[in-house]
Amino acid sequence: MYLGKEEAALAWLRRSTEIHTNYPISHFFLAAALARLGRLLEAQSEVRAAHAIYQTFTIARFRASVPSDNPIVVAGLDRVVDVLRKAGMPEG
Repeated sequence: MYLGKEEAALAWLRRSTEIHTNYPISHFFLAAALARLGRLLEAQSEVRAAHAIYQTFTIARFRASVPSDNPIVVAGLDRVVDVLRKAGMPEG
């Protein structure tokens, strides 16, 4: 996801959500990948699934969980945050 390889990430993220059903981060990243690929309804569904597990997770909390000044990491984080907004993740 951070490298912009959403299509490749989809299979792994789907597998992760199936194996780790109560791990919301996989759902959020799957939502981001889907939104990046223009599959907004599916992305919104994944955001809802993740929020059913972790109601207080927000974009602000996500940003705080990735403390880095590495330009590649920051650019990847910005890319993921942008599509999470489109998928309906709250700013918080």
